[in-house]
Amino acid sequence: MTKEFTKTTLKMLIPLVLQSLFSAMMGSVDVIMLNAAGQTAIAAGSLASQWGNILFMVLFGACSGGVLLSSQYFGKKDFEAIKAIEGITLKVTLIWSTILALGAVLIPNLMMRVYTNEPVLIEEGAKYLRVISLFYVFQAISTTYFYLLRSVNQVKISTILNAVAFVLNIILNAAFLFGWCGLPKLGITGVALASTISSGIITIFGCAWISITNKDLKLDFRYMFIKSKTLTKDFFKMSVPALLNDVSWGLAFSVYVAIMGRLGSDVVAANSLVTVVRQFATVLCFSVASVAGIIVGNLIGAKKMEEAEQAARDYMIITVITGAIGGLLVLAAMPFVLDYASLTPTALKYLKGMLWINTYYCMGQAVNTTLIAGIFRAGGDTKFGLICDTIDMWGYGVPAGLITAFVFKLPVMWVYFFLCLDEFVKWPWVLKHYFSKSWLKNITKENVIDQ
Repeated sequence: MTKEFTKTTLKMLIPLVLQSLFSAMMGSVDVIMLNAAGQTAIAAGSLASQWGNILFMVLFGACSGGVLLSSQYFGKKDFEAIKAIEGITLKVTLIWSTILALGAVLIPNLMMRVYTNEPVLIEEGAKYLRVISLFYVFQAISTTYFYLLRSVNQVKISTILNAVAFVLNIILNAAFLFGWCGLPKLGITGVALASTISSGIITIFGCAWISITNKDLKLDFRYMFIKSKTLTKDFFKMSVPALLNDVSWGLAFSVYVAIMGRLGSDVVAANSLVTVVRQFATVLCFSVASVAGIIVGNLIGAKKMEEAEQAARDYMIITVITGAIGGLLVLAAMPFVLDYASLTPTALKYLKGMLWINTYYCMGQAVNTTLIAGIFRAGGDTKFGLICDTIDMWGYGVPAGLITAFVFKLPVMWVYFFLCLDEFVKWPWVLKHYFSKSWLKNITKENVIDQ
């Protein structure tokens, strides 16, 4: 690793780690604050938030296509192409978020039944979904814009905005949960309202501020009307497999949650807290994956293929280190989480076992995310991830969960153990694809804007 490589990586990695940390805390605050409202609220909020996770997978997939294209065009210094890519990405993410928002308003009870058959969880979760619906639209706009800013190496401002959103969300959560300043105590509805308000403020005022101060990439809805058949074709060629990959992964993971949800509220509550811990533990891993995709993409777009290949090797070393750090963080957090959690004795027993399993699960996630969602996509290779994850999750993970839980009726921890083998099942194929170098391609073109 050269000094220049280390400097460039740290320049992007530190703000991205902070940004990812605040984003993870933003989502986790709801679960943590709901602890004050009891186990039912925790379980209902956790299940309802799965729809937000599915939306994020769609957004991440669509934005991945936009980022991999714009990062290569940034390497080429073609800013007109980047504007067109922003417009295309915005159209896709706004359509999906609006559909989900309408569903949350019109059929929240039906959406909750996907994850649980317990009436009390359905009722509480439906309250959450109705209020959180507008948050989905705000999330689509801000996620699209902040992700595309990464491709042109602009990450500091969005990091600051994520920090502001986090602090604002905590204040509003407390106000609506505990009735500060004369406000009514709204329980799970208040948590959803806090997230929606804080996201709306950051999206409207934050994105406007960045647009005024940033010369390379503004949030401009007029970009949606820039015509480019070439970029539209390339976007969908790159983005659709990435989107389908993340949706397939997200839906399969939702089935995991649904399987756990039918094993009882103790399991759901324990799993919701484990998810929070894992999110924090893997922040560094996922940030490395994002930086790897952007830097390798910039080098490929600039036609520096040997440097791109070397950068990919360096990021593989880094991601193994961060995967180990993630596991150690889970281990270190275990005593604090077990002391803090307001769960039944049975749920606490499940929580402890799940945390132990996640001490090594972090490594599986780290390696696969850096390769599939970072390095491979940097070279325009999104099909491999779609095929690999779909076969792994739906060919192994989902059947393993269903069979162990409902056919063999194994104990809860054995079901969870088999579900958490999914990341390691695909390692042989992922590593083989990496060493083949077939992902290393320049996908930029000349004269891409229609006249």
